This record gives sequence, C-alpha cells and structure tokens, in this order.
Amino acid sequence: MQIDSIKLINFRNYSELDLNFDADKILLTGKNAQGKTNLLEAICFLSSLKTIKAKQDSELIKWGQDFAHIKGHFTKNQTETTLEVTINPPKKKLLKVNEIKKNKSSEYLSNIFSVCFSTSDLALLRGNPDDRRSWLDEAVSSLYPAHADRISKYNKIRTQKNNLLKTLAGNINADKTLLDVWNEQLAITGSNIILLRLNFLKELLKYAKLKHSYISVKETLSIFYESSIIDTVDVEDVSEYTSLKIAEIFHEKLEEKKAEEIIRAQSVIGPHRDDISFFIDNADAKKFASQGQQRTIVLALKLAETDLIKAKTGYNAILLLDDVLAELDDIRQTYLLNGIEEKHQTIITSVDTLHFDKRYLENVKIYKIIQNENGADLILA
Repeated sequence: MQIDSIKLINFRNYSELDLNFDADKILLTGKNAQGKTNLLEAICFLSSLKTIKAKQDSELIKWGQDFAHIKGHFTKNQTETTLEVTINPPKKKLLKVNEIKKNKSSEYLSNIFSVCFSTSDLALLRGNPDDRRSWLDEAVSSLYPAHADRISKYNKIRTQKNNLLKTLAGNINADKTLLDVWNEQLAITGSNIILLRLNFLKELLKYAKLKHSYISVKETLSIFYESSIIDTVDVEDVSEYTSLKIAEIFHEKLEEKKAEEIIRAQSVIGPHRDDISFFIDNADAKKFASQGQQRTIVLALKLAETDLIKAKTGYNAILLLDDVLAELDDIRQTYLLNGIEEKHQTIITSVDTLHFDKRYLENVKIYKIIQNENGADLILA
C-alpha cells in the first residue's frame, strides 16, 4: 500500500499543491515552519481522518479561506484508490472514495491504512489519561470501525444518565428506576469497549515488545490497563475476561457507586475513566523514563501498529514519521532506522539529512520544502 500523489487546496499553509510520490522511502526536509509537518498531516488526515496538531477540522483550512480540499491517489495490491476530503464549515466534511460520496466515517475509513508519529504522540507518556484513551480508541477504530460507533453510543448513554443524575439533585432516596435502565445499558456497552481495548493491547504488545527491545537495545516493555471496573490488568494475560464477565463486574460496581453518583451528579466509573500505563524493566515510564526512552516507547507502539495492521488486513500501512530522530541518541537513531521494514512506504520529515545514516539515504527521494516571501508554496526535489 502506498500513496502515489496528493493534491491540496487551502490546506494549512498550502494554497495549492500537486505532488507525486514515486518512491518507497521519502524524506521531507526544510527549515521549521515551512510546511513539512503540514504535508504529513494532510496524508494522515486523508487516510485516517485524524489530525496531528489541530483540535478541530476547521483549523486545517488556510488562514483567510473558507474551505480546504485534499485528494490523494493510492495503490493497494495493484488496485488504484482515490480518497477525497473537503472541509467547508459549518457543513459536514465531504468524504469520497473513488468519486463516490460516503455519508459515514465508517464507510470511508479502512480503505487506506497509515500510521503517523508526531511530537503530539508523546502525550501517550507525558499527557493525561484522556490522551492515552484517545490514542487507544483511534488505533482500535482504524482496524475495527464499529468500535468508534460503540464509543459514541456509550457516550450518549452516559450523557443521558448524567442528565438524569442532575435532576435527582443529590436525593439518594429518589426513584432510581430510570437510573437502573441507563446503568444496565452502560454495563453492556462499556464491557464490550473494555474487552476490545484489552484484546487490542495484548496483540499490539506482542509486536511492540520486539520493536522496543530492538530500538532500545534490550529494554523490556510492559503495558497495563488501569480500569475503574476490573482494576489494573497486565495486558499480556487477559484470557480470563469475557464481555459477560466484565458486564457483571461493571453492574456490581455501578450498584456500589450508585449513591456517590447521585450525590456527585456524574458517572464516576466506566471506560471513560480508564488509563494505560507503560513500564520499562518494571519501572513506570511516565515517572522514571528519560525523554529518549519515552520517545522510544511511542515509536515502538507506532511500528507495532503497522505490524498489527498487516497481520489483520494483509496490507502494509503507510508509515508517516514527523521529526522522528529528535531526542534519540545515536544508537537509538541507528536501530530505529534499521528497524523500519522495507515493505512499508515511509515518509519522514527532518530539518536536514545530517542525522541519517548514509546507508538509509540510499534510494531515498528527498524533497526540500520552502515557502517564499509571498506565502506561495514551492517544492524542490
């Protein structure tokens, strides 16, 4: 699977760009604030509808313009696929696959697979639990689009429950019939979310441990799922859990927390409160790992995602790496570049080529990105 070309109109700092990619290894170079990351973000957004830096899709539109358009041509097992996204707020973004409009994101996703690493992904270690849950649910949804719908359903039920809790005004003696209905639905929907997260992390860790050990030179990675329902679980051993068992525990915990939730007027347990922790040689990476070690963990997870996508779909994901060598020592840089599989089309951004091994630069297509004084966009190969 690879991207053959991309066309941008009013995307970030690009007024208009039509660029062909005719290589498996591509390096985008240039000074800061020229548009390297923006180009990578366009590819990432086109394939996954995920942004690198933006909180809202409207932020992807070039300043002073009212719409943005991205179009890409891809090859997947010798079959050509065209993806298009038009962002035109306040309207819903327009999605097309091979010129055919798609009304749901689930119909658009899973046509092309990409895995993107950027500095914002370091929030997996340095950020808050919401950052880690978002990464996990997006990664799961890339392989299982129905997971996103399940998350949406769970959140709607939780909102309705919270609205009810507010009307009870802290009265623990109030009629709880409707609350029991919402709790039953939350237990069923939430248990399926937790189970899929556990199984995904177990499969991902199998590949991530190998990648991490290689890049870090034999450090051992472990992952734990910190659940408000089933407590802390080592994801290497989740075989005892089924959706029915989790639902039963969930329901019991909801009964225990019922009075507290009424008093606080909010849902205090569930997958929306869960977290993930990463350990290196049995030490909590969030507390004790260096910046280079933290970046190594995230890179290992991203490389593992490509392996898992290959195992589940048979396709090689496009690997997008933004400023990947920063904060890594020379040894980790070398091991990382050597550890990237040749079968993946890889697009990397960097200020220059100085930190790249000469062997890696063989057969690499290098683009230098420059923005001129008038704001026009110029790509030099």
